[in-house]
Amino acid sequence: MTKLLIAVTFLMQTLCLFSGTEWNQFRGKTGQGHASAKLPIKWSKDSPNLLWRTEINGKAWSSPILVNGLVVITNSRTSTKDNSLELEALAMDGKTGMLVWKCSLFSYPNMPRIHRKNSYASPTPFFDGLSIFVHFGNLGTASLTPEGKIRWKKVFSYSPVHGSGSSPVVHDDLLLFSADGASDPAIYAINKIDGSVRWKKNRSSDSKKNFSFCTPLVVPRGEDFQIISPASDYVFSYSLNGNELWKSHYPGGYSVVPRPVFSSNMIFVSSGYDLPTLYAIKTDGTGDVTGTKVVWKTSKLVPRNSSVVIVDDLLFMAADNGVVSCLDVFSGSTHWNERVGGSCSASLLHADNLIYLTDETGKTVIFKAKKEFEKLAVNDLGERSLASLMAWGETLVIRTEEAIYRFGEK
Repeated sequence: MTKLLIAVTFLMQTLCLFSGTEWNQFRGKTGQGHASAKLPIKWSKDSPNLLWRTEINGKAWSSPILVNGLVVITNSRTSTKDNSLELEALAMDGKTGMLVWKCSLFSYPNMPRIHRKNSYASPTPFFDGLSIFVHFGNLGTASLTPEGKIRWKKVFSYSPVHGSGSSPVVHDDLLLFSADGASDPAIYAINKIDGSVRWKKNRSSDSKKNFSFCTPLVVPRGEDFQIISPASDYVFSYSLNGNELWKSHYPGGYSVVPRPVFSSNMIFVSSGYDLPTLYAIKTDGTGDVTGTKVVWKTSKLVPRNSSVVIVDDLLFMAADNGVVSCLDVFSGSTHWNERVGGSCSASLLHADNLIYLTDETGKTVIFKAKKEFEKLAVNDLGERSLASLMAWGETLVIRTEEAIYRFGEK
């Protein structure tokens, strides 16, 4: 009976994903890049379906989320005069784009060094229906009310390289995030009510570099759940109380960014730099499963940054150079490769049997989710973008370096 309840719970989460009502975390309701409704396929800065455009003073690559009709983002503002840094959360009215509230969270007199491609606010917030959880890596973590009031805020110290990137994830009463820095890489589980540490799990690495930026994913395991957390050198699975269940080795992999996806009782994970390899791994193992649970792997045109998306038995992925591949989920065999866009960091979005890819120039290419490549549309906002798209009902929310856009029928 318990096993059935777990299965039903996960199924209900998936069904919520396809209800089209909530985009509450990085890559949507279940964190795997699916939207249910039919989204716009044509837009521009002056198109009739532009609902609103709100300019943002600052820079961040976190994706927007939906909170009770508000579009919520994190943001960073820096000063070239005194080298200071301000980290904040903002909420815009979903109908008008007008600013509803702004919450200043953390201030630093000196900006730490980060990679030129990164921002100080790259992790996407998480909304669990009661609280908004924002995370800026080692620069601070906070819980807010939907009205923008601080419930708690704390700093969890570790030594990141190139800044932060792992988005927070909530499951039951746990707030989860990766903290894979230059030394002592770890995953944290925080009590979401008060911010206290429930457990912290350090993980071993034989990689020449320990740092990674991957967002965990919670998936079923028998009568319970497991936390899938890719890091440097290994992808790990943990129980909800922090016990290591299994791990699988990808030799030398580091700076892992793409969030894993789950389908057909397999997890699909990229090994990051230097040579990204995509692994399909069964999730029912124990101990080191490198030699027993890896179903297939490929190193051809695998992304270092963009997360893949699975539609039925097809896996779609976008390499950093903008070449998209369509693979068979069960064998890893390639159906097609096609250069679709330019340099790509944002994760793929699936809606209405279409795949949306946004490259770093702000151009979004839409193609059909099928075994033969068929491009449907190209939309260019002409503004740099590394943030992943947000779906809200039959509308699309896009974050660029300059503004937040919402497109849909008026």
